[in-house]
Amino acid sequence: MDLVSGAIAATAVLLAVTIGLTHLVTRRRRQDRDAVVIQEKVEKNLHIPRSLHPVIDTDICIGSLSCLKACPEGDILGIQRGTATLVHADHCIGHGRCAAECPVQAIRLVMGTHERGVDLPELDEFFESSKPGIHIVGELGGMGLLRNAVRQGLQAAKRLDQVLPKGRGGDAVDVVIVGAGAAGLATACALHEAGRSYRLLEQGTWGGTMYHYPRRKIVMTEPATIPGFGKIGKKIISKEELLETWAKAIEKIQVKVEENNQVNGIEGEDGAFQVHTSKGIISSRKVVLAIGRRGTPRKMGVPGEELQKVTYGFTDAEQYAGRRVLVVGGGDSALEAAIQIAELGSAEVALSYRGAELSRAREANRNKLTALAEGGQLTLLLPSQIKYVTETEVRIEWEGRELRLPNDDIIVNIGGDPPDGFLKKAGVEMRRYKGEQLGAKTGEDYVSEVEVKKRRRLRRTLALYACLGAVIVAYLASRGWDYYQLPTVSRLRSPMHRAFKSAGPWGHGVGIVATAFMLSNFLYPVRKRTRALTGLGDIRDWLNFHVFVGFMSPLVIAFHAAFQSKNVLATATAGALGIVVGTGLIGRFIYGLVPSVDGHSEELELIAGRFERLRAQVEPLLAGARERSRLEKLVASATAEVPRSSLIVALLREPASGIRFRLRLVRVRFLFTSPSQYARFRISVLRLRRLRFQIAFYGGLRNLLRNWRVMHASLAVFLVFVMTVHIGVSLFLGYGLK
Repeated sequence: MDLVSGAIAATAVLLAVTIGLTHLVTRRRRQDRDAVVIQEKVEKNLHIPRSLHPVIDTDICIGSLSCLKACPEGDILGIQRGTATLVHADHCIGHGRCAAECPVQAIRLVMGTHERGVDLPELDEFFESSKPGIHIVGELGGMGLLRNAVRQGLQAAKRLDQVLPKGRGGDAVDVVIVGAGAAGLATACALHEAGRSYRLLEQGTWGGTMYHYPRRKIVMTEPATIPGFGKIGKKIISKEELLETWAKAIEKIQVKVEENNQVNGIEGEDGAFQVHTSKGIISSRKVVLAIGRRGTPRKMGVPGEELQKVTYGFTDAEQYAGRRVLVVGGGDSALEAAIQIAELGSAEVALSYRGAELSRAREANRNKLTALAEGGQLTLLLPSQIKYVTETEVRIEWEGRELRLPNDDIIVNIGGDPPDGFLKKAGVEMRRYKGEQLGAKTGEDYVSEVEVKKRRRLRRTLALYACLGAVIVAYLASRGWDYYQLPTVSRLRSPMHRAFKSAGPWGHGVGIVATAFMLSNFLYPVRKRTRALTGLGDIRDWLNFHVFVGFMSPLVIAFHAAFQSKNVLATATAGALGIVVGTGLIGRFIYGLVPSVDGHSEELELIAGRFERLRAQVEPLLAGARERSRLEKLVASATAEVPRSSLIVALLREPASGIRFRLRLVRVRFLFTSPSQYARFRISVLRLRRLRFQIAFYGGLRNLLRNWRVMHASLAVFLVFVMTVHIGVSLFLGYGLK
C-alpha cells in the first residue's frame, strides 16, 4: 500500500511540476511579447496616455494579474517583471475596471503624465470647483465615460442635498444644471427625488453626447440605479435603446428639460448666482456644469470649410447613400462614421488623418476600418492634410503630393475646443494634472472618501473573520480537548477513540466539512481568471475569503487527523497544504513588502544615493595613480549592473566572486603612491560593490518570491489530486478503520 501511495504522490508531484513550468513559460512569453510592444510604442511616441489612465504601484502589487482581463477594451495592460504594467497606453480610455479588480488597491487612476499634462478644472472630491458653489460633473471634469458621468451626477446631487439648507431663498432655485447629457440627467433625477428645486438647461436637445452618437452605435456602459426609476443601462447597449430608457426615466420622474436654452455666463457668489441664458436670467443657490469638454467643434483652418457641405457631426449614414464622402479625423467618432457609411455599399468613402497611425481609436474600430480598406470599400489617406475645399472637390496633401479628390460631403470629427473662456469668466480655475488623481491637491498622496470607506469596511471584515476563526477553533477544540491531549497509546484505550479518530464519525465528519471548506478556496482563482465573472462582487472580498479559508484549512484538517499522520497520502496532503498556505501568505503579505527595483522605496533610494556619492568620492583617489585604466576597470567591475538571475544563484556565486575581487585589489596596491591612498580606495570600492549587490538583491528577492506564487498554484493542484486520492482510499478501501 505504501508503494502505491508513493506512486500516487510521485504522479501528483510530476503533475504539479508540469503545471508550474507551463505557467512560468506562458508568463515569460507574455512578458517578452509585452516588452516588444512597449518598445515599439516608445519608438513611435505612443507610450504616453492621453487622458485618464491606470498607474500601478509595483511596491504594492502582489502579481495577482486579475486586472489584465478586466478591461473591456482588451489587453490594455500587460506583464513586466511579474507585475502589471500599462502596455497600450494610447488605447486606454480610463474605464477603471482594472483598479476595481486589483485585490490590494495597487492601481490608481490618474490624469496626465509628467511628459504630457492635462488641463482640467480644479475640483475637490465632491466635484466642487475653485469657485465655491459651482460643481462640475462628467466629461468636463475629466471623466468621459457614460457610467462615470452618471455616477458623478448622482454623487453631486447627494452632496448638494446635504449642504443646501432646507427651504427656498426667495425666487432662487436650489440648483441650475447646465447640460442635459447623462451627467446632467442623473443629477436632475436625484435632485428631484430629494425634493430639491432645479432647472435643467440644454442648448440643443436633451441627450448630449448620447444624442449625437451615430445611429445603431453600440455603447459599452454599466447599469446604474436612478432614484425614482431603477436600473438604467447595461454592459452593451445601442444608442437608440439607451435614449429610449432615458426617455422613460424622464417621463416617470417628470424631469423637465429646458431645450434650446443656451447659458452665456454665470455671475454672483455661492448661494446667490445669476445664470445668464438666451431666454433670461435665472437665480440659483448652486450651479452644476455638465456640458462636456469639447465646447465648440474644432475647425480645420483651411479655405472653403465654411461651405454647407462641411459638417461637424454625424448621426445617420443613410443620408450619404450614393455620395462621395470624406471623413476627417482619427478618433472613434471619425472611424465609426466612415465605417457606417462604407458599409452602405453605395457611397465612395475616404478617411483623412494627419497621423501615420490611428492610435487614438479602439482596436475593434481600427480592425473593422482596415478590413473595409483592404476590401476596397474605403480609402485610407494616412498621413494626410486637408489643404483646400471647393464645391466639387477637396485638395489633400498625401505622400508628398497634392491629391484632388472629387467630393460631395465632408464630415469633420477632430474634437472641439474646451470652454476655457466660459469657465474663466465664471471664476473657475484650471489646473494641469501630471499623473495625479482627480480631486487630489498638488503633490499630496490622495485618498478619496470612497477609499476611506472601503478600508473601514475591510477592517470590519477582517475582524469578523478573526472572530469567526477563533469560534471555529474553540468549538473543535472543546469537543475533543480531553482526547487530543492523550498520548497515542492511551487514545486507543479511550472510549472517545471510536468517535474522534480520523476515520470515526466525528473525525470523518470534520474531514468532509474541511474538504468542502478547502475546495471553496478555488473560488477566488476562478473568479480572478474568468473574464465573464469580472465585476462579480468586490475582488478584495474574494481575496479576503481566500486568505481566511487558506489560513483556517490546516487548522481544521489537524482536528480531522486528530493531530496525527499515519500514512503517506495523509502526510503528503498535510505537507502540500502547509506549503500552499505558506506560499500563499508569502504572495499576499511578504511579496508586497519587498520593494521593486523600479519602485519608490525610501530605503532603496537611500542605498542608490549612497552608491552615487561613493562613486564620486572614488574619482579623486585615482588621481596620480599609475596605470589608471587598470584601476578604472576595477571600479567599473564594482559598479556594473548585477546580471539578472535567480537570487539563490546570485547568493551562491557571491562568496567566490567576492574572493576574486579582493585578490584583484591586492594586485593593484603597488599602483598607489601611498598606503593610505590605497586603503581609502580599497574601502570605497568594496563599499560600492556591496551597495551594488544590495540594490540587485531587492530585485532578485522579488523575483524569487514571485516564483513562489507559481509554486503556490502548482501545489494547489497537487493538493487537490492527493486529497482526492486520500478521500477515495478512505471511503472505498477502508484505510485507517482499524
